[in-house]
Amino acid sequence: MQILAAAAAVLTLISGPTPPAEFGSDWADPRTAAPPVAAPHAPSCATTIVDTEFRDFTPYTSNYRPSCRGPWQKVVLRLDGAVQGRQYDRLGYLKIGGVTVFKTSTPEPSPDGITWSVEKDVTEYASLLTSAQPVEMLIGNVVDDTYTGVLDVTVELTFYRGQAAERPDILPTSQAIPRNTEKLLADVYATGSGGGCEEFWYLTTPTGVPYSCPAGNGPYREVQITIDGRVAGIAAPYPHIYTGGWSNPFLWYVLPAPRAFDIQPIRYDLTPFAGLLTDGKVHDITVGVAGVPEGQSGWDVPTLLLAWRDKQATQVTGRLLSTTQTPLRNTSVYTAPTLTTTGGHSLTTSGYLDTSHGRVTTTVSRTLASTSSHTWNADETEDALRARWTDNSRVTIKKGRARPTTIKTSFRYGLNGAISISADNRLSTTIKLEDSAVSPGRRVLDTYQGQASYLLNVPRDQRHATGVSTERYRVWQPGPGYDHTIQVRNGTVVVDRFNG
Repeated sequence: MQILAAAAAVLTLISGPTPPAEFGSDWADPRTAAPPVAAPHAPSCATTIVDTEFRDFTPYTSNYRPSCRGPWQKVVLRLDGAVQGRQYDRLGYLKIGGVTVFKTSTPEPSPDGITWSVEKDVTEYASLLTSAQPVEMLIGNVVDDTYTGVLDVTVELTFYRGQAAERPDILPTSQAIPRNTEKLLADVYATGSGGGCEEFWYLTTPTGVPYSCPAGNGPYREVQITIDGRVAGIAAPYPHIYTGGWSNPFLWYVLPAPRAFDIQPIRYDLTPFAGLLTDGKVHDITVGVAGVPEGQSGWDVPTLLLAWRDKQATQVTGRLLSTTQTPLRNTSVYTAPTLTTTGGHSLTTSGYLDTSHGRVTTTVSRTLASTSSHTWNADETEDALRARWTDNSRVTIKKGRARPTTIKTSFRYGLNGAISISADNRLSTTIKLEDSAVSPGRRVLDTYQGQASYLLNVPRDQRHATGVSTERYRVWQPGPGYDHTIQVRNGTVVVDRFNG
């Protein structure tokens, strides 16, 4: 009997329940195919740092006090949320000790209500948590007679005891870095604004091209970090899509686009510049987005620094040896009805540090490239984009006379989507997304595809909305891999399968 019951459970998992003909007043809780944060087999302790309802644009504040005994081998942040009624997707942030450690967006609710959760490994930020710190969180929200969804949110930190690796100091860019810093990184949580053309920056067009989102030089964007006015790092922004995106929330009600709930930072290696920054002074470290028209807002780029110290030295000295870059390429050609854009940029920086264990020279090279083809008709009832971005980096470290070591990292993002509005006012969206990362010993591929449609300009219960979406998340690495597929039809999960 137990064997038959187990077999039935497997069949249910593979085939899933019968979906409704259309979306109703309720659907499955939002989820993703991404793996949970791996929890070590060790004693753990948890503390809640946020417990509130977001109804407006008033930040929630509290004070974190260390209550879990260390050392900690891992620290995991978990957000749990609930909302019901009607509400837009909202952007939010969490700061600890004055720096942003987590950024997120929210699902759109069903009338009957949904719950969702997000986990993030914040072990590298653990030095913030060894002392009392202010906590600030905001998910800006509007609640009125129309938009009734109140965001009920808790955030908890779980600490797992065990041997701790050396952790960096976590600093705002407005603070001097420690004088004995021997490795320096930056995390930038870059997002286009919620609403407005910069939320869909990859669809913008050069000024003078007949489209509803003109933006100076077109859709090429690049997130740049400068130190004392000199370009120190470049990166391709991720093309985030929030849960109301591409004119069709029915695509995202259960399966959000990759990274929508956990907005990951762009990481830069600034170690070649560390020799200029260990003088005890505050330097001008600034993040901006190339391609945004002069004087136009629309990007949020909170930034923190991660500084690893040389514990055997009171001060590390060094020098920036060189910075070289290719001219930034950004070319858009409009031949009705298609705008074709190509762009790219390369930057190499090199510098050395004289540490307690000898001279260490670090060379960082990063190369960006993108292509896009954007096609639309005169009234924009047909609008389609095919785009790809690549972001490849190489970090070479040479210690004294030893052979240098090189670490390569590659990111690739793909977006292929189309929106159409038929003569009977039915809006349809189809989309395919790819989020790929390759680093030493590990490859990650997150793919999403979906199609959804509904009637415009009618009450919600008359939209006759339908939608199907699939996410597959795969990890290749030494030891066990990971392969998880989720498929949703009209708000019902019909496949939730781990492959192999």
